[in-house]
Amino acid sequence: MQRLLQLLFTFSVIAIIVAIIAMLTSGDQLFNSYFSMDLLLNISHSPCSCKGVELSSKLPEENLNAFVNRRAKEFRQHQTRTAANLNKIILAMPNSPLQYPIHGLTVPPMMKSGIPGLALHADTRDKYEVSLSVQKGVLSVKNDLKEVQVEGQDQSALTISSTRLDLLNHLLSRVMYTSTVYHIRSIDLVYFSFENYEAAFPITISRPAVPVLYDPGEDINSLVTITTKTFVRYAELKVLIESIRKFYPAIKIIVADDSLKPETVSGSNIEQYIMPPGQGWFAGRNLAVSQVTSKYFLWVDDDYVFHEKTSIESFVKIMEAVPELDVLGGAVGGNQFYFNLKYDEGDEDEGGCITRYFRKVHSPLPGFDGCYLVDGVVNFFLARTDAVRRVGFDPFLNRMAHSEFFIDGLGALMVATCKGLSVGHQKKKKTALYNKFRHHNDPKGKLAHHYFKNHLKCIKF
Repeated sequence: MQRLLQLLFTFSVIAIIVAIIAMLTSGDQLFNSYFSMDLLLNISHSPCSCKGVELSSKLPEENLNAFVNRRAKEFRQHQTRTAANLNKIILAMPNSPLQYPIHGLTVPPMMKSGIPGLALHADTRDKYEVSLSVQKGVLSVKNDLKEVQVEGQDQSALTISSTRLDLLNHLLSRVMYTSTVYHIRSIDLVYFSFENYEAAFPITISRPAVPVLYDPGEDINSLVTITTKTFVRYAELKVLIESIRKFYPAIKIIVADDSLKPETVSGSNIEQYIMPPGQGWFAGRNLAVSQVTSKYFLWVDDDYVFHEKTSIESFVKIMEAVPELDVLGGAVGGNQFYFNLKYDEGDEDEGGCITRYFRKVHSPLPGFDGCYLVDGVVNFFLARTDAVRRVGFDPFLNRMAHSEFFIDGLGALMVATCKGLSVGHQKKKKTALYNKFRHHNDPKGKLAHHYFKNHLKCIKF
């Protein structure tokens, strides 16, 4: 009887062990099948909507299909030109023995560069074998170890194997990558695998940019240029210049002038640039900013007036303390105009949606009371010359335009607004000629322009 009980106990233990092994085997199969999943997820955008103008209703009826097709082609080319960032989500698998760099690896094009941080952390095996592969380059490793085998030198796929983990990791630390296609901004993906474990990580291929610096000089006159655009308002311009000279007698003033009958603007350190008549607001801005040689420029309208509280130094103090800022706005006649932009990219076919929200901020600017990060400010701002030149002012917008510059600069310009930075506004004078040219005479054409240029479906100002 005792012998029978021992046999039953033994069979029970064996059954339990077999069940456990079966569960572990099943778990391994599930785990291994999980690792066979694609490591990349596509990023897609759903169609957007807003309560503004549907721009497709403002398109020119003549040759409409050709117009829409041109927009689609230009948008595809835009995506190709700006695809420096990987437009996929990379998944990191759990409990992986693979070590690799997940971010920050940047290499110059077509130059051999090391891949730091590669390693394998695995339990004891009879043999260890890892594989790496790339799409836009080749891999190599200097191997002076007899106990390590390497296949695929200077090819897109490299395999390293050894019976010793320490030697394999030694070679992994020496793996080199070389891109084979020249591009100044690109991304390659490295696939790294061991047995059923897989990983993927990006390599940024980037040509280093040469810095372009502005000598700030030793005073405000060499650090800032005042810029403005004028059209037939010479009386107001004279008041502006006189007020500037009261507080800043030596600072450079640049005037872009597209008046119908230009008049000479004279004075010390004033540069007047005559344009073809009626070229418009943004064309004049482009011209004025193109002639700036200082680190910053202060934009003012030609009917502003400086007063005791107009302090360019206060602007500069904040901009110098926060180098990430590109544009810093103040207040005009007590009006601290600013706004945020809500932008939804939408899908590739219809385009995006954008809505402007007045007096909405993103967050306070750390360290400066009364300052807030926003997307757009009033026409009284200090700006980094190089940053604004990269965005530019669209000369198509030759009449009323302001927010459009900040739409073009969304994602490229860091913008803030601050209380206490102010300038006065002269009393408005009725000028029939000026008013005739001020207002846009083709609002439908302007909206069609946004549809094409900004790839928008809907806009709400």
